[in-house]
Amino acid sequence: MKLRNSIATGVLGLGAGGLALAVAALATPMMAPAAVGQVAPDHPGAGVYQKACGTCHNNPGATRAATLAAIKLMPAARLNEVIAPTGIMGPMASALSAKEKTDLVAWLTAEQATAPAQWTDALMCAPEKRGVSASASIVSQGFGVDANQTRSLSAAKAGISKAQLANLEVAWAIAFPGQGNGSGASILSDGTVFITGGQRLVAIDAASGCAKWSYAVNSRNTPALGEINGRKVVAVSLARELHVLDAATGSLVWKASNQPVDGSGGAVRGGVIFAKDKVIIPISASGVAAAMNPRYECCTGHGSVVALNAADGSHAWEYHTMPEATYNGQVSPLGVKQQGPSGAPIWSVPVFDAKRNLVIVTTGENTSHPGTDTSDAVIAINADTGKVAWQFQAMAADVWNMSCNVETGKNGPNCPVVFGGDGRDYDFGAGAVLASINGKDIVLAGQKSGHAWALDADTGKVLWSDRVGEGTALGGVHWGIAAFDDKVVIPINDPALAGSNPKAKPGVYTFDIATGRPGWSYAAKPNCEGERATAVSGCTSRFGFSAAPVVVDGAIVGATLGGEVIILDGADGRVINRIDTVGPIATLNKDIAGKGGSIDAHSISAGAGMIFINSGYGQFGQTGGNVLIAYKAKQ
Repeated sequence: MKLRNSIATGVLGLGAGGLALAVAALATPMMAPAAVGQVAPDHPGAGVYQKACGTCHNNPGATRAATLAAIKLMPAARLNEVIAPTGIMGPMASALSAKEKTDLVAWLTAEQATAPAQWTDALMCAPEKRGVSASASIVSQGFGVDANQTRSLSAAKAGISKAQLANLEVAWAIAFPGQGNGSGASILSDGTVFITGGQRLVAIDAASGCAKWSYAVNSRNTPALGEINGRKVVAVSLARELHVLDAATGSLVWKASNQPVDGSGGAVRGGVIFAKDKVIIPISASGVAAAMNPRYECCTGHGSVVALNAADGSHAWEYHTMPEATYNGQVSPLGVKQQGPSGAPIWSVPVFDAKRNLVIVTTGENTSHPGTDTSDAVIAINADTGKVAWQFQAMAADVWNMSCNVETGKNGPNCPVVFGGDGRDYDFGAGAVLASINGKDIVLAGQKSGHAWALDADTGKVLWSDRVGEGTALGGVHWGIAAFDDKVVIPINDPALAGSNPKAKPGVYTFDIATGRPGWSYAAKPNCEGERATAVSGCTSRFGFSAAPVVVDGAIVGATLGGEVIILDGADGRVINRIDTVGPIATLNKDIAGKGGSIDAHSISAGAGMIFINSGYGQFGQTGGNVLIAYKAKQ
């Protein structure tokens, strides 16, 4: 297959792609991925990179770090945030001087062209087209789509049918400054689409792609739609704050700290939800990346949940997956004292069980010893008090961090396996789903081990489970599952195994919700024809389904790390449509170069008669890009 220079040439000036990687420091100019000249071969930043960064980022397949090419698309603001003392790479950069950090960022961004921070100005709708209907209802409230996080829409609600999904064309596309991050959209019934990217939260008119309003915000979370005192609002989490905006105007309603009051801290990776009169904020602190620094006293940080009162942002309660870490008596082979317990972060988006008044979260692995019973778990928390109602641990003693290398066994000094155990990083990156079958309420969850779990919503006891393949640190089930009718949809990634190991099962699988009986399945295969062989990073191994799918009118819209959108008939798994998003693409905002790549994380949304795809998730050594594509049915 030959890569296209543009998509849907019959639609002038339009193209395709995926959402930008989170960026920081709002006052810093955005950077577009366009070369502006040669970098001196003796630039001092090159040496700093090799000394402090190259070991991991030159070998992304083994370390799960971003590729150097992807890092060079990140704006300076984001890079400065990452290597700051509080940033995710802070411990790795702690030995660098201020000048070395400056040189490093200067070298990484030297080939970028500057794009304005107000890049959405060029996309603004005409003044008379910027209205948001006061009577509009919520079509997709955020990542989970509906209150039960099924990620499923009827044809009537989505505005598009299964039959129409077989014949799609690009309606419009937008390029974001910098590197894609794969966040999704929330949608109102009047066709207003809310997305984050390029340091902005933008309300977009679905019909034309123009912007109704834009708000400066540094976030990579899918915005959450809710209601406060009869007014539609949209909530989005920054690094340390939650901002709630009027959905009609983009004006700030309130902002508040999203951090635990005990000071334990952490980031919001999945996104927030509205739960009755509260906003629920999942926290993903763990020390998982800091552990790569051999001198780091591994590990501190743990998952938590912060509940704010939706009316004004005041603190309501918080829940912690474990107490703060202390020295645990272990010492690394380098003589560095270890700390614990740590980990059980909450990467995923919670779901609210309104019937039982429970907030249900899924958790990650422990990152240092001792292991806790809250890691790799599904936990139900009382929405009024923050107290645990029930919890289920899918895998005990999964103690792992990024100093471990499961594939090669070449573990760093902070790898918990050095001190005993066999951590696999088989946590829950996907949030739970609520389903009701024959009057029975069931909590569904997918794990990176490849397991699908069905739990009793009243007690958390296992009703059934099944496993697809062997799983990997990047899934198994990575970012999300979906449910419709009597089926649960389980996307499987298995990137490290794919192409060579018969235990690898990349694809899409279905199970009967009531019984766990396997249904139809679709086996993914690499598409490395023609230019795709080199355009897609790791084309022969990265072709699984890692992104959370969405169901529209009984059709499953999934996408692969190879940048293909694959739409399957939910009745039998038949392929309805296949769309390639990889390569350079023309966009509405022509001043920023657009490019499609891997599709991952929270990158697939539907509503307003369209399918929205964010193409270009460049983490984990995948194919970077920076654009959002809106597909509509051909007339």
